[in-house]
Amino acid sequence: MTAQRPARRSLRTRLALAYAAGIHAAGVFVLVFVDVSLAGVQATKPVGDPASSTISGTGAGISLSQLLIGSVVALVVLIPIALALGWYIAGRFLDPLRAITATAESISAGNLDRRLDLGEPTDELTRLGHTLDDLFARLHASFDAQRHFVANASHELRTPLAGLRTLLEVTLADPGADAGTLRSACEEALALGAHQERLVQALLDLATGERGVTRWDALDLAHIVEEVLASRRGRATETGVRLARDLTPAVTAGDPRLVASLVANLVDNAIRHNQPGGHVEVTTRTSGTQAALTVTNTGPVVPGDQIENLFQPFRKLGRERGDGHGLGLAIVRAVAQAHHATLTTSARPGGGLSVTVRFAAPGPRSLLAQSA
Repeated sequence: MTAQRPARRSLRTRLALAYAAGIHAAGVFVLVFVDVSLAGVQATKPVGDPASSTISGTGAGISLSQLLIGSVVALVVLIPIALALGWYIAGRFLDPLRAITATAESISAGNLDRRLDLGEPTDELTRLGHTLDDLFARLHASFDAQRHFVANASHELRTPLAGLRTLLEVTLADPGADAGTLRSACEEALALGAHQERLVQALLDLATGERGVTRWDALDLAHIVEEVLASRRGRATETGVRLARDLTPAVTAGDPRLVASLVANLVDNAIRHNQPGGHVEVTTRTSGTQAALTVTNTGPVVPGDQIENLFQPFRKLGRERGDGHGLGLAIVRAVAQAHHATLTTSARPGGGLSVTVRFAAPGPRSLLAQSA
């Protein structure tokens, strides 16, 4: 059998004993100091007429045994007093900690709406309480966002599956279906499968961006933008959107695949939510120690108070936002945060958006990795 470890005393008990020991030690010091001082003092007595104020002789001093007995009695009496004071002081100091523990237990049980709200006075424990309140608020918001994300993702994934099932059931139930009907049904099924495949890929890109950067290589934003624009020219031509570029070398550090995903989602978003005859302008430049990428597009007017919502997963601005999944800008934000980049977005007065991502300059480690 394994021997059980002795239970540790509570924090209040340990603090009370520490306070009592301090009080008792101070008492011992004072009594020793007084005893040593009084031991050498000689008591004086008047000689002759008691009314006379003349002092003409000295008597015996206070005996050492009397001093020691009095000191021992005082120290014994001081023990329970010190313990009581220590217990009271420890309890007063631990009241906020007990409130923090009780509320944290309630919150961990699922009541994420509760907060500590310790108030004044401001000390180390109340500052800890304020920090925990901020942490609980962020956790609450994170859990809510996760629940909404799961619900939206489930809905987005279920929609093409339901459409595919309906298509197949209708085709099979048609007794007069010929080869042309079956071919048409297969083409629609492939289109639904491609839509679902793009959605799954977008979810994977979002998860990868939120996971963080695992490799840091030196890269040039201008080269990545060139490759992305070359693969999007056909689609831009089909939708009547003109692509313009102003690219200068802009070297930064990061994961090339994630940065390419960020650029591709920005360009796709600018093309998808544009208008016939509109344009998309992409620029890269170096600003101080930062490499900046800016994508500007024409399109419908975006209210300023709706810009933040566009970067949330599955958020779309109205029903005219095209056939996207609402994940493009969410992926952009995740990749930017993973690279510690600054993301700035503004609505253009005539319609459309202007998005700028500023990356830090590459460090010596990334340059060394590239040269190797």
